[in-house]
Amino acid sequence: MSKIVAQNKKARFDYEILETTEGGLVLTGDEIKSIRAGRANLTGSYVKILGNEAWLINLNLTVAKNPTRSRKVLLHRTEINRFVGKTAEKGLTLVPLNLFIKHGYAKIEIGVGRGKKTHDKRESQKKSDIEREIKVELKSKTR
Repeated sequence: MSKIVAQNKKARFDYEILETTEGGLVLTGDEIKSIRAGRANLTGSYVKILGNEAWLINLNLTVAKNPTRSRKVLLHRTEINRFVGKTAEKGLTLVPLNLFIKHGYAKIEIGVGRGKKTHDKRESQKKSDIEREIKVELKSKTR
């Protein structure tokens, strides 16, 4: 029932995602219009906990008047408190993974991620290459 508008593919490559959750976004009218039109970019954006609120920083919406302003993320208090505890650990950060429309509302999938080292990135690249080759071979054998 949800339509993915934007994905942060670089996040899964740069971070090892430990857990995910979804939250709503507080938007203006022209911002939701640009999201529904598919003019959103999550690359370089991140989530920060300020006080008792979560904020999405650097979400780029091309049609909006102020395209990279900070936008409030709607989460339950228990989720915010859990994220505060998680990000206090060394090396953990909150990364937006997907922006999607669910039941008419803009939602964001947030992941708690730990930065990967260069050798980890190479291993994940090799793994995805091998999986892709296996899919191609299986596809050619079924024809």
